[in-house]
Amino acid sequence: MKTNNVINTTLGISPNDALYELRAFRPNFVDGAEVCRAAVLHPDDNLGLTSDVRYAVARRAAGTGSNPDFLASYPAPSTAELRDFAAGGDPQDRKLAALARHTDLIAKTPSDASKTHLQDLLDVGFSVPQIVALSELLAQVCYEMRIVHGLSLLKDTDHA
Repeated sequence: MKTNNVINTTLGISPNDALYELRAFRPNFVDGAEVCRAAVLHPDDNLGLTSDVRYAVARRAAGTGSNPDFLASYPAPSTAELRDFAAGGDPQDRKLAALARHTDLIAKTPSDASKTHLQDLLDVGFSVPQIVALSELLAQVCYEMRIVHGLSLLKDTDHA
């Protein structure tokens, strides 16, 4: 298990901490989260979804978790339009607006998602492979967000 990974860093834990030792019991999950993060942010084939778009989606979703350290673990996009998107703004561009609605839906109320929401992405020009890639990215961000939140609750207890 790598000692320096995003979840440990976000939680502020080190090899001397009890919570670190608990995480070390499942190194495949610890290392797997890092591998998955890299795969969704920097895939071999970006399918036309630039790193900036991926960072913007990740930061927008991560922002729903109310954890500034977790949010900071994702790079900020380089353009003003995508930085505004990442911060929760309402884009004027139709494609980005549909992506913003989808990101918010999946990050906040995933059980409300339907085929209609996916069709909205198709209608503004996203391809099926891009929608799959965005779904993988959002799944990873939401997974990490929940892990960080749950472990942060344990961090300050006598059980960790």
